[in-house]
Amino acid sequence: MSKEANPRRLAENEAKAVARMLRVSPQKLNLLAQLIRGKKVDRALADLEFSRKRIAHEVKKALESAIANAENNHGLDVDDLVVAQAFVGKALVMKRFHARARGRASRVEKPFANLTIIVREVEAQANA
Repeated sequence: MSKEANPRRLAENEAKAVARMLRVSPQKLNLLAQLIRGKKVDRALADLEFSRKRIAHEVKKALESAIANAENNHGLDVDDLVVAQAFVGKALVMKRFHARARGRASRVEKPFANLTIIVREVEAQANA
């Protein structure tokens, strides 16, 4: 009488990882998502390792998590993984006030973002 298991939303050759509440604006995070999108995972990890962006460390952790999910949970081969999708979503925005001249105040918004990385196993191309 147990409930049926949820069907898997991803294909059998895919795995994903989600990093939530990253303290960076979605626009800045999307620059790093564009950097790794469509690349093989070893190349994407190298690009993130040497990126000068502050949030690159968190993106690298999310990518490593997606790779570990693919290997341990779904039995995929790490050498054949590519970053199929990397997309950014908005999370909450903290509103703060900054004191200005003549007794005024201006609003400072401190945005958060979510990052989803989906890796896919592709067959190694035979050299003909």
